[in-house]
Amino acid sequence: MAYFTQQLVNGLALGAIYGLIAIGYTMVYGIVGMINFAHGEVFMVGSFIALIGFMICAMAGISSAPVAILLVLLIAMSFSAVYGWAIERTAYRPLRGSFRLAPLISAIGVSIVLQNYVQLVQGARPKPHVSLVSGGFTLFTSDGFDVRVTWIQIMIVMVTVALMAGFTLVISRTALGRQQRACEQDMKMAALLGVDVNRTISLTFVIGAALAAVAGMLFMMYYGVIDFFIGFLAGIKAFTAAVLGGIGSLPGAMLGGLLIGLIEVFWAGYFSSEYKDVAAFSIMILVLIFRPTGLLGKPEIEKV
Repeated sequence: MAYFTQQLVNGLALGAIYGLIAIGYTMVYGIVGMINFAHGEVFMVGSFIALIGFMICAMAGISSAPVAILLVLLIAMSFSAVYGWAIERTAYRPLRGSFRLAPLISAIGVSIVLQNYVQLVQGARPKPHVSLVSGGFTLFTSDGFDVRVTWIQIMIVMVTVALMAGFTLVISRTALGRQQRACEQDMKMAALLGVDVNRTISLTFVIGAALAAVAGMLFMMYYGVIDFFIGFLAGIKAFTAAVLGGIGSLPGAMLGGLLIGLIEVFWAGYFSSEYKDVAAFSIMILVLIFRPTGLLGKPEIEKV
């Protein structure tokens, strides 16, 4: 029971990170109807920006952990938001009226460019980082096994819950949220009613990129090492989470992220860590076979 609880804690922390990345996928798909396959690389860029930010804070003599984390978080979100805006302007907006495969190919091209750009600038070697948040406490002890909950795990869950709650309020209570929902239902009609569609889509990419930057910083602080390739696998798993929860559903994206994190951790803990990715993708295949819309997704209604 103790080992199960420990894996449950680890899986929730990892799943929260996947959920934050998956929200970016599902937001873009919900409005534009296309998958941003460069989103994983935005997550990777955000983690590198956070690493550089922590180094700058150390050189500037900022010793307070909360202050340094808050500053780095704002820096990572700001720079990653610029990347998200640039991806929308260069890879999506010029091809919005083209056939559906064109933006997909363009996004994959942007993904490769960002990956190689970071490899050239930062090098191919993994970059270690000593987290400012260390330690934790013992939840309980059973049969000589201590169930530990670290402060960084608590921080990941708290930040994820806060961002999810805040973003839900943005979608349901603000003018931007109403514009996003209008564009999701009918982009042409929204434009006729005075909604600035280009601005709404750009802000959606910006928000998704900012959330990916938060996930990137939390990932770096949790694992303590990053490299230029982390965005590919994390992006694929987050996309799997979005599909599992129901592409286009924000609660579904978070639920899918938690499920993928739990599946990955429990499979690695009880079976083999070499096949944990296979287990996660196999679950997605089963869901697509028996419930193509995902767990919380709704079937698309074709407009005539």
